[in-house]
Amino acid sequence: MNIVIQGGRVIDPTQHWDEHADLYIQNGEITALGEAPAGFSADEVIDATGQIVCPGLIDLCTTLREPGLTRKGTIASESAAAAAGGVTTLVVTPDTQPVVETTAVAEMIQDRAADVGFTRVLPMGALTQGLNGEQLAPLHGLASSGCVAFTNMRNPFSSSQTLLRCLEYAATHDLLVVFQAQDRTLATNGCMHDDTTSTRLGLNGIPEAAETIEVSRCLLLVEQTGVRAHFGQLSCERSVRMIEAARERGLDVTADVAIQNLLLTDESVNGFNAAYHLQPPLRSQLDRAGLRQGLVTGTISAICSDHQPHDPIAKQAPFAATEPGMTGLETLLPLSLSLVEQQLIALPQLIETLTAAPARILGIEAGTLSIGSQADVCVFDPDAEWVVSEDSLRSAGKNTPFLGQTLKGQVNATLMDGRIVFRR
Repeated sequence: MNIVIQGGRVIDPTQHWDEHADLYIQNGEITALGEAPAGFSADEVIDATGQIVCPGLIDLCTTLREPGLTRKGTIASESAAAAAGGVTTLVVTPDTQPVVETTAVAEMIQDRAADVGFTRVLPMGALTQGLNGEQLAPLHGLASSGCVAFTNMRNPFSSSQTLLRCLEYAATHDLLVVFQAQDRTLATNGCMHDDTTSTRLGLNGIPEAAETIEVSRCLLLVEQTGVRAHFGQLSCERSVRMIEAARERGLDVTADVAIQNLLLTDESVNGFNAAYHLQPPLRSQLDRAGLRQGLVTGTISAICSDHQPHDPIAKQAPFAATEPGMTGLETLLPLSLSLVEQQLIALPQLIETLTAAPARILGIEAGTLSIGSQADVCVFDPDAEWVVSEDSLRSAGKNTPFLGQTLKGQVNATLMDGRIVFRR
């Protein structure tokens, strides 16, 4: 199908392009920007007047729940939510049931996503068998089956020696390792940031050191092995400073942050609302300021949703007994746009953190509107307001602290490989 997206403000950080222009799509690829190619005849015209046209978003951390926990969400439901949020590429966690530790599971997830057809799904493979932190998973085979990175999530390793061997193997085969840094022994039984709010509420806290100690250990082993490493969903100001220092020493490390940690603090937990029970936890105002500073300076190069859908019963218990996480695919873009509204960063820089930067981290060809690239496109109205409600969310999970709030910024069309996968 030949498609032209007319009259929008096209922003593509990879080409330093930011101006009003028409975008032409032919055979699933971007064929022209500005003037129509010779002989082009449009089958479909998308009017983007007053809207932003940018590459499809790439979310570096999404939990799909399938296989195994389909009562919380399915590949179909969460892919549809992604398309409605302008996300065309999902990097998904390996904590399914069974775990993504065999080529069969990795291929099944990708095949199912391809059948559904709403978004591109790239699985992360388990770094160790069963995510148990003891024996190395078959990384090379998983990489051949489409796994773009490997992680043990927040599960502990049996020893630093085991982690070292995993990183040495990954470095040998040039595989990307993703850390979700947390010292399990320091975080045990904690359900929010350890500070005055947790003390006042009588809730067990997770100290900052639970993250920073693990970031420090991982950085030392990354330096020793030379592995490509990414630190996902940082929550502490000191973690950002350690990543910055490591990069200055020449380490090949990158980092991202979940949008909720850029906007909220532990003080939001007031009232025992389980929607605020998140992992990593919401930290202090100082930590939030440090994360924002890291975003401005580029130490943190990407923003993700850390999407974790839950069924209603998972949040219907005393705060500490509920399951952590929030749904975030459909709110990722509007919440991120609030950073532009607050004049923290400019719109082109924000779009880079959601598109080109994640693509660079993964080493994939995406996040661009350059001629000849796959036509993954997001068209959104930055001024449109909408209310977050159970009815407006396509995700099976309705667990978000932003339920009932009015957000600014709404996706009107999403294209993947030149196909319209969402249109409002």
